[in-house]
Amino acid sequence: MAVYKRGYQRYRGELTGRYTRLLALPRFVWPRLIEQRMILIVLIVSLFWPLACIGFIYVSNHSELWSGLGGDLGKFLQIDGKFFRYFMDTQAVMAVILAALAGPGLIAPDLAHNGLPLYFSRPLSRLDYVLARLFTLVALLAMVTLFPAFLLFAMQGGLAGMGWLTQNWRLPFGVFTGFTLHILLVSLVALACSAWVKWRTIAGALVVGFFFILAGVAEMLNNVLEVTWGILLNPAQSLYTVWSAMLGVDAGEGPGAWACVAGLAVLSALLGVVLEKKLRPVEVIS
Repeated sequence: MAVYKRGYQRYRGELTGRYTRLLALPRFVWPRLIEQRMILIVLIVSLFWPLACIGFIYVSNHSELWSGLGGDLGKFLQIDGKFFRYFMDTQAVMAVILAALAGPGLIAPDLAHNGLPLYFSRPLSRLDYVLARLFTLVALLAMVTLFPAFLLFAMQGGLAGMGWLTQNWRLPFGVFTGFTLHILLVSLVALACSAWVKWRTIAGALVVGFFFILAGVAEMLNNVLEVTWGILLNPAQSLYTVWSAMLGVDAGEGPGAWACVAGLAVLSALLGVVLEKKLRPVEVIS
């Protein structure tokens, strides 16, 4: 065979489906993430608060355990929007810690070792690559947010009856929608930090610092300018306001829920721009 016939030829065989290609990356990444000791420890620690909430729900629905202790205790043991907001606050912190540990290892190694050309030489676009990495992180964060929330509502519905879920339909909607917004935002932050910084340790610290720095900037603006719109620069506080509105709980002074949603949308768009700028394959010719 002539030498020129041994050159590169484009693959012309049958291609797998797009969803199969998207799930190929998470399928190999998930076992590697679960094997990391710190991630496993965070997953275990994140179960403590949901277990405590389950105990609270059990005691709340068995009045014979506390009926003789006074009427004020009955008000304290109410399963309402405040209860689920406290649950969401704690699990949201665990999700940020988990994203700081798992997120930097998703994109930074590919950039550090020039692996993007290898990915993009396959039938995989930049959008597909980002969606695959995003899905990996979303599924991991759902283990400490959405899944425990589902267990709480299942237990409360089983003990209090389906009538409780019918009367309080906004609580499941608010919790699952609020957690979904939080997971997507934290995942975008983790991926953007991983794409911006090639060193995993620094990228992980940047994920946590991202929320603390913006919270400090927002508080400084509110104090110096004597305003409340600085909350829009604090994604954690903005999410808190949105959660409170969906759960029917007072969030305090500051911009409304729709203003906070708009601010979160702008922040998500900026994170998307960072990913779009950084995830570009390059060819080095020496």
